[in-house]
Amino acid sequence: MKANELKKLSAAELDAKLLELKDELFKLRFQQAINQLDNPMRIKAVKKDIARIKTIQRDLELHGEDA
Repeated sequence: MKANELKKLSAAELDAKLLELKDELFKLRFQQAINQLDNPMRIKAVKKDIARIKTIQRDLELHGEDA
């Protein structure tokens, strides 16, 4: 997911997306532990998406909606 797409979302939508991605990361790590993970690079992509969302949330916290 691109940062531009995430910046258009509201704070509540960002929270929901963050929870969804954390759940997906948990499931991917579980699949990796039992050797059923098809695409190991998906873990890296999900972690980057989580970091992007947290960065945008922090920016909103510091600068508000007008940033």
